[in-house]
Amino acid sequence: MDEIEVPILKKSYELYKIFHEYRKVVPKQDRFTIYERSEYIILDLLECLIEASYGDKMKKLFVLEKASIKLNLLRFMIRLMKETRTFDIKKYVTLQKIIDEIGRMLGGWIRSIPK
Repeated sequence: MDEIEVPILKKSYELYKIFHEYRKVVPKQDRFTIYERSEYIILDLLECLIEASYGDKMKKLFVLEKASIKLNLLRFMIRLMKETRTFDIKKYVTLQKIIDEIGRMLGGWIRSIPK
């Protein structure tokens, strides 16, 4: 984990680790639908952030906007899991706090790129 220097990558990495731990308590009926889809969204988000961190400056804004869409989709899916009782309120709040922090970091990164 020490090789990851970008703070938003560290936070997203942490999000995935916590989300992965929750797999143990997710009902089987939800594990291979909404939970698995959400897990893939987190992995897609990590991929976008890595691409933006180490990739071409010309497409950085495009990739970060794609990451923003992924993050908003994840917010929606997490809320849906709370409402369908896949996650209890405590797990929901824990995930939402991390997602909100990632969102603030991502927004700042996007604003810092000259248009």
